[in-house]
Amino acid sequence: MKKIEAIIKPFKLDEVKNALAEIGIQGLTISEVKGFGRQKGHTELYRGAEYTIDFLPKVKVEVVVADGKSEQVVETIQAAAKTGRIGDGKIFILPCEEAVRIRTGERGEEAI
Repeated sequence: MKKIEAIIKPFKLDEVKNALAEIGIQGLTISEVKGFGRQKGHTELYRGAEYTIDFLPKVKVEVVVADGKSEQVVETIQAAAKTGRIGDGKIFILPCEEAVRIRTGERGEEAI
């Protein structure tokens, strides 16, 4: 199994969620996060004073899938989240040793 974590722009969340649903992904976890990469924040003007916003709002999408489905999920997220501008985000693919469904005790791929 693989755990796929994607950091995306908040306004792309619905597109990513719908695209994942179309390929049969039934469950995912969403977190509101803040961070920066090459984008390095931006400056804003408030009551005549300029200040820098270092950490930009992002959304973290987490999904655990079978090994054979991971590449399709990554490609789906990438296509749905892409705007072509700086700050589109990153996708991380991590090994997932085990999953356990709390309600039934199912383990492994049956639990996801």
